[in-house]
Formats: sequence, C-alpha cells, structure tokens
Amino acid sequence: MGVELAYTDAVARATDRLYPKVAKFVPPAEWHAYAPVIAEINRLKREKNAVILAHNYMTPEIFHCVGDFVGDSLALAREAARTDAQVIVQAGVHFMAETSKILSPQKTVLIPDMRAGCSLASSITGADVRLLKQKYPGLPVVTYVNTSADVKAESDICCTSGNAVKVVEAIASDFGTDTVIMIPDKYLARNVAAQTGVKVITWEGACEVHERFTADEIRDYRAAHPGIVVLAHPECPPEVVAEADFAGSTAAMIDYVGVHHPQRVVMITECSMSDNVAAENPGTEFIRPCNLCPHMKRITLDGILHSLQTMTHEVIVDPAIAARARAPIDRMLAVRA
Repeated sequence: MGVELAYTDAVARATDRLYPKVAKFVPPAEWHAYAPVIAEINRLKREKNAVILAHNYMTPEIFHCVGDFVGDSLALAREAARTDAQVIVQAGVHFMAETSKILSPQKTVLIPDMRAGCSLASSITGADVRLLKQKYPGLPVVTYVNTSADVKAESDICCTSGNAVKVVEAIASDFGTDTVIMIPDKYLARNVAAQTGVKVITWEGACEVHERFTADEIRDYRAAHPGIVVLAHPECPPEVVAEADFAGSTAAMIDYVGVHHPQRVVMITECSMSDNVAAENPGTEFIRPCNLCPHMKRITLDGILHSLQTMTHEVIVDPAIAARARAPIDRMLAVRA
C-alpha cells in the first residue's frame, strides 16, 4: 500500500467488523495491508469532522470500509449539501467534487487526486456551449451532471442518467418546444430521445468505459450464461441498450437487483460496481464485465489518507461560475422524480 502503518490488535478491533463485507474480494493478506489505512482514515474523519462520498464505481475497500455516503453522482451531491460535516472528501472524479462544492460552498471539498477526470467532462467547454446556443437560438440546453462547472453555468437545466427522461420532457414543456440541446453524451441523448417525443441535438461526447461495450458482447453473455439478466447503463450505445433486459442509472441497476433478485446478472457498466452490489446481494451470481474507469481508479485508500492528512487537494469553484451553475442543478432537483 505504500503507507507505513502496522496491523495491530487495535487496528483489528477497529476494522474486523468491516472485513466480512469485502472478504470475497480482498484476500486476508491484502486485508492486513488495507486495514491499518482504513482505521487511520476513519480516525481522521472523526478528528477533522469529515465525511467521504464514495461513488458506486469505487473499489470495495473504499466503498464499504471508509465511505460514509455511497451512491451515484446525484445522490452524493445531495448528501454533500445535507451533511453537517465541514470537510467532504470526494471518492470519485473531479466534476463530482465541483458539484459538491457548488451545492456546499461553505464546506471544504477535497479530491485525493486531481488527475481523476472524466472523458465526458473533458469533451466540452463552456465556450462550446455558447457556440451551440448561437447556432440553435432559443433552444433549452440540458446538461448531464458529468460536466464541469463552467459547462453547467451555460445550461438551462442539468440531468442525471436516472432522471434524464423526466428532465427533458419537463424542460421541453416549459420552453414550449419539441427540440432540446442535450450535452455532452451522445449515447445518453439518443437513448433519451428514443423514450420521449422530444428531438435532441447532441454533442459528440461519450464515456470511454460505456462506449466500448457492443451488442455482440451482450449476445455472447447470453450464449455463455443462459438465463442471465442484462442491466445496461444508458451511457452505452443504443444497440447495447436494445439488447439489455433493463437500462438505467447505477442507482436504478442496484435497485433492480435488490427488488428482483435475479439468479445471475451482468451489469454493463464499470466493473467495480458489480463487486459492491454483490456484497449486498449474496444470492445473486454476478458475471463481471472487465471495463474499468482509469479515472475512478486513481482514487485509492492511500490517496484518501494523504488527502485527509494534508487537506489536499481542495476543489475551488469561482463563485460567479458556481452561482450560475447552481441554478440548472436546482432546476433539475425541482423536477419530480
């Protein structure tokens, strides 16, 4: 692990209750390296009045052992706004930390690794949005939360993968239009358009994890595992979504497993999520896709510990941009789920 902390009796007492959650994914020898770091992170959280927001794509030792709030990006942002903690450590990528800061400007928001970016967020800038608005004057701009603060600031409303259909329908109705600009994920936009009567003008952005999945892969999973239930994220190409039994956000996929208890399932999304959901659903067999998000994997236990020890790296959003970016987020939150 690179952190000089020993596995002592005190560490064992502090962490033994956590190990059963991750025992299927972390062998005992590896746990003896993780446990001292976990114990120290949890001690520092108490000392510094800090919480850790752990995204569904975090590895199990982070998700189950140090995360105070876990979920998708929207759920984590809401918790950031609600928590009484003064310090928020974002175990996720940079746009999530920015959103937490926008919703909680009075709190200190840290991200353990500033390189934890996002292919979607980096595919578009605020200047790009301004040009789109010039090209299509009067059309509302629906912006996926997987974007930077300056992009949100140029938008009319934000959306998540879970509420995108309702948001698009709501904003189209508010503007009295049958067409919206939906950025930056072209696949999410196309999948939303297929479920609504609203036309979407898209941007050529895509998630580097989800765009790699193919319809042939889904058919191969079904051939190799008869009866398997296929759950796909709407950032996947439309032909992949069409092959799935269910498409929804990470939170919706988790709920599906919890409600339906499929005997065997494959989640067509970042693969660490399967480990985290499997820990909560021991009766379901998870067939794991191998697509990892390189940005999410920059967040490690060592990095979280260093972040709390040194109070780095603090995420700052220009107050003027933050104020403009908050309006489309608040407008999204006002749309009934």
